Amino acid sequence: MIRIFIVDDSTFVRRALSRVLDAEPGFRVVGEAGSGAEALAKIPGADPDFVTLDVAMPGMDGLQVLPALLRWKPSLRVLMLSAHTSEGAVATVTALAAGAVDFIDKTAFNVMDLEFLRREVVDRLVALSPGARPANGNGGPPSKGSGLPQETAVRPTALADLRGRELCVIGASTGGPAAVQRILERLPARFPLPIVVVQHMPPGFTEAFARRLNSLCRLRVGEAVEGQRLAPGDVVIAPGGLHLRLSRGLAVVLSPEPAEARHIPSIDVTMRSAARSRPGQVLGILLTGMGEDGAEGMATIRAGGGVTIAESEASCVVYGMPRAAVRRGGATWVLGLGDIAELLGELGS
Repeated sequence: MIRIFIVDDSTFVRRALSRVLDAEPGFRVVGEAGSGAEALAKIPGADPDFVTLDVAMPGMDGLQVLPALLRWKPSLRVLMLSAHTSEGAVATVTALAAGAVDFIDKTAFNVMDLEFLRREVVDRLVALSPGARPANGNGGPPSKGSGLPQETAVRPTALADLRGRELCVIGASTGGPAAVQRILERLPARFPLPIVVVQHMPPGFTEAFARRLNSLCRLRVGEAVEGQRLAPGDVVIAPGGLHLRLSRGLAVVLSPEPAEARHIPSIDVTMRSAARSRPGQVLGILLTGMGEDGAEGMATIRAGGGVTIAESEASCVVYGMPRAAVRRGGATWVLGLGDIAELLGELGS
């Protein structure tokens, strides 16, 4: 039984979420609060596995509540609910870096549409539950005898294999903001490759994500701009709502097509484009996330002679996308997040 506590200053939102979650087998709402102070008073006694936490609340807001909750219970999984405003985007990105596992754009909520709420909230909670398998079947641990590698040691030739590459593409989804930050913070200003980051986020949030990373990293980080030509040391974040492709001259090409893609931006779209623009010269990295986006792109890069790294189950918040890439034979190596950061840091030294 997954125990959930709901924190939101809107009574309407709390009731809608409670109704959806209580109707779902395996879930139980163990409490709710309308303010940060009330949440901190009630949550320890309720002892939930998950907390849905509103970012913007009068008095003590979600950013103030989050660290207190994680100090109380480091294993607690917190799902942020954020308004799509510039302030809300900044606060959400900060919360993800501070330990929240994911967020939902609250402005997309239609609390009268319970099926929409179920898709947005329940699917995420199932995917984020330790040992659980998401509805699409791509999460959770591999079954015994599956033959999927859990982690591979970095070979002595690893750095030699990476040197001389011309482009790095990093894809991430659930749990990705903190993972991407951990990698980029390790890289020196003279890192020899341009880096494209495709993080699943809606429009408005990727700009805040890029600004935060730029303030923390020695590399130049920004949201990608149409026509921008990439050079070593550049880090561009694919804008929410647009796919990012690369020309043969490593110029950024942005487009909303294909509009029917499950994720916009799509990791697969960017990785396939990278493989075409720099055949055999791409380093592809696929981090934590639910679903399969990036698995095809990783396989394309590897088949073309590039090198690919999938994050291991041990360090993933959700072992969905990397697992799908491994299953398709798209991973040259399977490494923990710390090893990935260390390896790229050494590449730049």
